[in-house]
Amino acid sequence: MKHGINGVALAVFVVFFVLVSVLGFLAARWRRAANAETLDEWGLGGRSFGTWISWFLLGGDLYTAYTFVAVPAAVYAAGASGFFAVPYTILVYPLIFCFLPRLWSVAHRHGYVTTSDFVRGRYGSKGLSLAVALTGILATMPYVALQLVGIQAVLDVIGIGGSASSNAFVKDLPLLIAFAVLAAYTYSSGLRAPALIAFVKDTLIYIVIAVAIIYIPIRLGGFAHIFHISEQALTKVSPATGKPRGELVSSAKNQWAYGTLALGSAMALFMYPHSVTATLSGRSRAVVRRNTIILPLYSLMLGLLALLGFMAIADGVGKGIKGYNSQLAIPQLFDNLFPSWFAGVAFAAIGIGALVPAAIMSIAAANLFTRNIYKDFLRPDATPEQETRVSKLASLVVKVGALVFVLTMDQSAAINFQLLGGIWILQTFPALVTGLYTRWFHRWALLAGWAVGMVYGTWAAWTVASPTQAHFGGSSKLIPGIGKLGYIGVTAIVLNIAVAVVLTLVLQAAKAPAGTDETTRTDYTAEAGEEGVEELPLAEAH
Repeated sequence: MKHGINGVALAVFVVFFVLVSVLGFLAARWRRAANAETLDEWGLGGRSFGTWISWFLLGGDLYTAYTFVAVPAAVYAAGASGFFAVPYTILVYPLIFCFLPRLWSVAHRHGYVTTSDFVRGRYGSKGLSLAVALTGILATMPYVALQLVGIQAVLDVIGIGGSASSNAFVKDLPLLIAFAVLAAYTYSSGLRAPALIAFVKDTLIYIVIAVAIIYIPIRLGGFAHIFHISEQALTKVSPATGKPRGELVSSAKNQWAYGTLALGSAMALFMYPHSVTATLSGRSRAVVRRNTIILPLYSLMLGLLALLGFMAIADGVGKGIKGYNSQLAIPQLFDNLFPSWFAGVAFAAIGIGALVPAAIMSIAAANLFTRNIYKDFLRPDATPEQETRVSKLASLVVKVGALVFVLTMDQSAAINFQLLGGIWILQTFPALVTGLYTRWFHRWALLAGWAVGMVYGTWAAWTVASPTQAHFGGSSKLIPGIGKLGYIGVTAIVLNIAVAVVLTLVLQAAKAPAGTDETTRTDYTAEAGEEGVEELPLAEAH
């Protein structure tokens, strides 16, 4: 491990950071409408993005610095189990091909900005809408924080910030500067900023992965040697725990945990507010469909990215360092094996890979607060300009909350809280996805199912311990009746749906009021915005 500041890498990192910051501020004038003070403009980019812009935006949104750092870090720490991210990003695209075009159509027709807008309109229930909004904000906060963790990991390896200084203010100053710049251009440019920066971010990531997957194995003696060393390291019994560190290939005993985590994560990914926000920014239903077809290209990149974890093991990154944080493994691998100038490029890819999703996530969470808490419960007569102003301020609050999270929590704890976020957001799946196809479920039953899933999921995750945490130490627990480890989110959503089904039957028999549905069947298949089809003006959609 190198010591001191890597001046060349730092200079390259700063150049790219300044470049994307300038792009972020310039984005305020990119495709700007005459009236930019609306949530459609600030929070959804005017719903005007075509296929390629949406592809880069969604890729930048879904494949984050957390992905770049934590997926190979999981492989580095435990081996095969870290690969769960690859099948889940393969499973998710056929799933969203079915329902995202329907969500885009109904949202475009009625001017919905958030998933909670749709839930309120579909079920006539502000209570259910509020539950979905609060869950989205809650699940997004640690996700934003983890983007800042990615920047912090890079700065630590470069030699500034993090553990590089004993002074608390000095060590956090670079992160505070990055946060301030992110907050400023997100406030001024809205969703256009991450959309424009995503081009730079994704290009850098593809370049770094293409070079790394060829150059690093050559330096380490080839893939056969890398896998051999990794297998020895992972299967060696630890004197401290009496168990092996992990496994090179997933064994039968871990298949339930692996499979349910992949399935649950796939179901949860597009429940996150930032995923929906990026989707609704597309200008047509066809854009959404085309993106679900070409987004799997990112899954190929992710599979190659995960292999870096084995390379870090073979390079001996962190070996012999007591309490070594595995989240530093990949930045440290780049620092060890790349020339300093290209290590700077790789660090910039990770850092910019944090800025894009952090911006989208804070915008999405702010839109939920503005539309489904502020407007629905505090200021029903709010004008579009007031909504936009509140959303801008709320986006700053979300970032401040995420920053506090990073500065006060251990990084490994933060990652486990992100896994908890997946458990939470998955509980909105029944209300959103089933609502796109049927209104059979009763609104009160969906709310009760959501509450049961949230309570069980939080309690079950609370009781999971790890060597470093007494609570929230992971996301898998024994599945009742099966006796095998499984993802808590899947167990929770099964309970959620079971409660919703039973209560729906009871409430229908009791003829409980079902609420008013403001949508129609044709809203879900509307082709507005496609070439040759007349588009319904948003002003009339209300």
